[in-house]
Amino acid sequence: MIRLAVAIAVCWIPGLAGSVFTSSAVDSWYRELEKPWFNPPSWVFGPVWSVLYLGMGIALYLIWTHGDRSARWRGLMAVFVLQLALNGAWSLAFFGMESPIAGLIVIMPLLTLILVTIVLAWPFSRIASLLFAPYSLWVGFATLLNYAIWQLN
Repeated sequence: MIRLAVAIAVCWIPGLAGSVFTSSAVDSWYRELEKPWFNPPSWVFGPVWSVLYLGMGIALYLIWTHGDRSARWRGLMAVFVLQLALNGAWSLAFFGMESPIAGLIVIMPLLTLILVTIVLAWPFSRIASLLFAPYSLWVGFATLLNYAIWQLN
């Protein structure tokens, strides 16, 4: 149970770090931006990310506790850490720098690494791999939203 709690906590790090940039920007800079018709209300993001970070944490636990410590497993863990770092960097780029283009530059490789994580996780844990699917869909949507905001502003 301790490993599960640690895995979930690790996945929450980018969200907590990102909230430093997000909370003040949402009430000022972001509010003033032109947004596309499909932009969800602000209250949606917190619950969605909470569920996604929980799923990512469970997936990390399933991969972490897998007995295999091969080069492929280490590669998967490296890709996972990289995508997690980009997850946190997006908030800094988009909200902290108040730059939709910087956010787009970060989110595109983030989405790619999430998809790579899904593929690499499959041989170790199909459940873990599937737990990344909603995350990839949400980040895909966020990429589209980020792009639209950049185009409108």
